[in-house]
Amino acid sequence: METASRGLAEIADSTSALPERSQEMLELLHRLVPFDAAWLATADPMSSGYTCAASTGLDESTLRYLSGPTTAHDIELTHTDPARLPLSSSDLPYPAADLRTWAECLLPAGFHGSLGVALFDGGRRHVGHLALLFSSKEPPPLALRRRLHQLTPVLARGSDPLRSLAAAARLVRGATGGTVLCRGSAVRPLPGLDGDALLAEGSPVVTAARSCVDDGRVFASFLWPRGGRHAPDGHVRVTVLAGPEEATASVLGTVVLSPATDLRGLTPRELEVLGLLVDGCSNQQIARALVVAPRTVATHLEHVLAKLDAPTRTLAAVRAEREGLYVPLVPSPCRT
Repeated sequence: METASRGLAEIADSTSALPERSQEMLELLHRLVPFDAAWLATADPMSSGYTCAASTGLDESTLRYLSGPTTAHDIELTHTDPARLPLSSSDLPYPAADLRTWAECLLPAGFHGSLGVALFDGGRRHVGHLALLFSSKEPPPLALRRRLHQLTPVLARGSDPLRSLAAAARLVRGATGGTVLCRGSAVRPLPGLDGDALLAEGSPVVTAARSCVDDGRVFASFLWPRGGRHAPDGHVRVTVLAGPEEATASVLGTVVLSPATDLRGLTPRELEVLGLLVDGCSNQQIARALVVAPRTVATHLEHVLAKLDAPTRTLAAVRAEREGLYVPLVPSPCRT
């Protein structure tokens, strides 16, 4: 048992894709806590729904039902608590058949007992749900429930759909804050990083980050002024990482803040000019956007070309985008 438990932890901590990792965990879990069928699902951070990450012993129609709103409602109704032993259907103060999931799905499929486990990460963030199903009408033994309870933190760690996002964010050197971009306008905390006022829902930084993801960019980096447009508190670097395929359908990616290093001597205004240059704006469009004279824009561009050692504005834009040396204007006046 000890060897199998260590193996489960190794799988949970592996870098394999979430479906593969989850399936391997279920297969090894069967040796530790024997069951007839199992359903391991990740929680959608934008709703109370679940997405199947792995299963065993269940047909397609059963899986579709378990991933639907009825099962999500019944899980919420039974108040699965991570602090107590896994919930058995025999623990319910009413017949399991009173729940629609049992009456319409599990009993007709030949299951009469279950153990339900709510999966939470170390910060008490709900990451998913595990259901072990049994054909026997006898309640699962107490020893089995205790063993599953001990393994729950490992299973939660291995099935966390945001773990890969957090791991990717840690690659950003000196990261000071981060958030998860979700569909719509919502953001969610990024495990392991603090929040920041710049990353609040609907902020210009988040809007600019969404624009990068909408453009199909897997990675993007730009600068943002702190304390106002003229950056009285300096600039911060913003890194946008598109979500991996294993993330839930509602998760788009992450936004990570880190200190801004060498700015090549570029001023706050020149960084704004570069942002508009990256977006393909002409001198006239830049002038209108910044409410300055075209002659002033031309002067700024002369300084920008010299500081970036770029003979043309096109090359300056390429280098600025590649090095993340620009401040985007949100919304851009040069995008149709």
